[in-house]
Amino acid sequence: MIRKELVEEEKWVTNEHFNRALAVYQVLPGPEAHELCVYFGMLAGRRWGGFLAGMGFMLPGFLLMLLLTWFYIQYGIKSPTFQFIFIGFQASVIALIFIGTYRIGRHVHMNVKLLIIAAVSAGLYFIGTSFFIVLPLAGVVYTVLTGKNKAFTALLIIMLLISIINLSFTLPEISQGTLNNTSPFEIFFTGFKGGILTFGGAYTVIPFIQQDAVINNEWMTNKQFLDGIALSGILPAPLIIFTAFVGYFAGGWLGATIITAAIFLPSFCFTLIGHRFLQKVIENKALHNFLDGVTAGVIGLIATTALQLLITTITDVFSIIIFTISLITLYLLKSKFAVAFVIIGSGIISLVYNNI
Repeated sequence: MIRKELVEEEKWVTNEHFNRALAVYQVLPGPEAHELCVYFGMLAGRRWGGFLAGMGFMLPGFLLMLLLTWFYIQYGIKSPTFQFIFIGFQASVIALIFIGTYRIGRHVHMNVKLLIIAAVSAGLYFIGTSFFIVLPLAGVVYTVLTGKNKAFTALLIIMLLISIINLSFTLPEISQGTLNNTSPFEIFFTGFKGGILTFGGAYTVIPFIQQDAVINNEWMTNKQFLDGIALSGILPAPLIIFTAFVGYFAGGWLGATIITAAIFLPSFCFTLIGHRFLQKVIENKALHNFLDGVTAGVIGLIATTALQLLITTITDVFSIIIFTISLITLYLLKSKFAVAFVIIGSGIISLVYNNI
């Protein structure tokens, strides 16, 4: 849609210019559609134009997400009818995460080395290793594996594995929090961390936000977390806007605003401050290899999170059926409306089934 408007209709830029800009932001973390809007807004109206274009991209979805969050809190939690609908939502969202994981892997052209890195990353994350260790390790290992000196490669990997074992035992645990004592800084850090680590699409932010929101700080349950993703999936907005829902559970309307601002902040900064520098840096092949390794690590993290959500949420035959149908439908349908269609359809089927 952005390409059609800017290249074909408005003729602001050439198709070659658009492709070069897209190549930059597909490599960098953050939602690339948002970063493209900021970049082309900056071309049209300098940094102020970039800021306005970025706000124009995220603000409608944010306001709609706030509206649905209010509705969910006021009526969705209390109403048996809506609870039946959300049972279907939850099963379809888990299918959505699995499909998202597959599509991210296809985007980075997964090879045997990347598949192994993804599997090892999944295992490390499953046993409790911090993703602050897993992801840099994944990037460094793949960078070294694609080098020419195999002896050095083997030595470095052994050293890194020893380091990760040591760090796993020495790193302090993230502080626990509750809904009543969550500080704005904690909420901001959760969002900012998600924005920095979003590689290859909004699905990659899910394990990081889920770790803080459900496990570390206990702002919400896994089922409520899935409900938030489902609500964002039916909106005409980027999926990553579900973080506003999470932020509300952490700190009300202020929390929703803080976490949304934090998660989009990196993409604003990358574009408004560092575009020219980044355009030169990404020509370095080693950086591409490092980021491919990080992305493989993230795929492993998403897979682990998806399996954990599957085990805790899909607990009866009906949920298994909804999950399976959703998975097949999302794989086969290529329409941009597929996500909304599957989520809404799953909710309707669940409502009908539970009222028979």
